[in-house]
Amino acid sequence: MKLSVIKLDGKASGDVELSDAVFGITDIRGDLLARYVNWQLAKRRAGTHKVQTRNENSRTGKKMYKQKGTGGARHGSRRAPQFVGGSRAFGPIVRDHGFSLPKKVRALALRHALSSKAKAGDLIVVDSIALKDSKTAALRTTLGKLGWNKALIIGGPEVDTNFGLAARNIPHIDVLPNAGLNVYDILRADKLVLTKAAVEAIEARFSEKEAA
Repeated sequence: MKLSVIKLDGKASGDVELSDAVFGITDIRGDLLARYVNWQLAKRRAGTHKVQTRNENSRTGKKMYKQKGTGGARHGSRRAPQFVGGSRAFGPIVRDHGFSLPKKVRALALRHALSSKAKAGDLIVVDSIALKDSKTAALRTTLGKLGWNKALIIGGPEVDTNFGLAARNIPHIDVLPNAGLNVYDILRADKLVLTKAAVEAIEARFSEKEAA
């Protein structure tokens, strides 16, 4: 598929031929995208939630009252979960919430995410994002004219320093290098902006996997 290339000032800068295997998938599988997003969000959870167990509670373990003759249940510790100040039964513990997802599934989900943006007309290829000055106000105006109000911008192998500095304080604008490309950020952005260098790297990445 062919897509027009623009510059940051909105002027045309030729065309680029996109791989149908990466950007031209028409039957978008929502189940793959959901599996990837769940995997990504679970992997980044801290898992530091913790409650006190009975052996960690500072309440006394002395028997509360005599075993017989009270007419009530038999208890031997204030640390039991049914008492105020006692420990919680089956509470959360420190653990890793991540789970494994095959590499081929991850790669396929990424291709479907890229294709979904292309299919919806929300994929934009820009010649370059290099700036002379790192001026946030000027870049905000430029992006507003282009209609990039909520966008994920992939800047190539390395993000231009001035562009990264200017964009980091603009709400809903995420700028990442090729290595940071992921399904979750693609789906939550209204526009996916790729530099020509990013397109070449993405297509090379998938062509290498297919060859392997």
